[in-house]
Amino acid sequence: MSILLLIAALTFAGAPLLTPFNGFDPQAYPIPQYDPPVQPSGYAFAIWSVIYSWLIISALIGVTIRKDAAEWRAYRAPLLGSLVLGTLWLAVASASPIFATILIWAMLLLALAALERTPVTDRMYLRAPIGLYAGWLTGASWVSVGLLGAGYGLIFGQLGWAIFCILAALLMSISVMVSLRNVPAYAAGVTWALIAIAIKDAQSTPTVALIAGLGAMIVGGAVLWTSPMVHTSDD
Repeated sequence: MSILLLIAALTFAGAPLLTPFNGFDPQAYPIPQYDPPVQPSGYAFAIWSVIYSWLIISALIGVTIRKDAAEWRAYRAPLLGSLVLGTLWLAVASASPIFATILIWAMLLLALAALERTPVTDRMYLRAPIGLYAGWLTGASWVSVGLLGAGYGLIFGQLGWAIFCILAALLMSISVMVSLRNVPAYAAGVTWALIAIAIKDAQSTPTVALIAGLGAMIVGGAVLWTSPMVHTSDD
């Protein structure tokens, strides 16, 4: 399983080389989504280089110095599933925003399952890279929902879907942090997405920028609230 996970991490990181993707085609929706407020600034996607590298390093450690560690086994199956789906995601996203949204949610749920099964030891080599990956996926999954909802004219327009999805992502991330406790890398992934949305909308959609900025501050506060020092008596 550890070898399969390493292969999956490598193929996941190599997928963009075979399937270049610059975001969903605005014309892929019945209502074209040009510059939607729910979408973060382009620079934010540079986080993938960190995620790819960190996951590969983690997988390498898993097949070498931690190959016989029992606590490094439980998370592998869900993470493997998430990375296999992630390898396919770019090709699917190029063809269908609907199926891409379904797929990214499956990736997220599997990544969260993997994060839940990581041990408290080896945080920097295991819990942190999976946490960053799951945190970014939390933001990206709700962005995908917002694009789909606005693109198909469901209930809200672009503004309504942006606000709804930011609040939903915030609620979900806080729930994960309270449940798992002490997952700062997960919080970092979510915060990165929220700040990128706030920066992108600062001039064009200040309401969304304000909500995203406040959301990033709340997630940062939740890191302190869910740290072991605050809950020493419960642990």
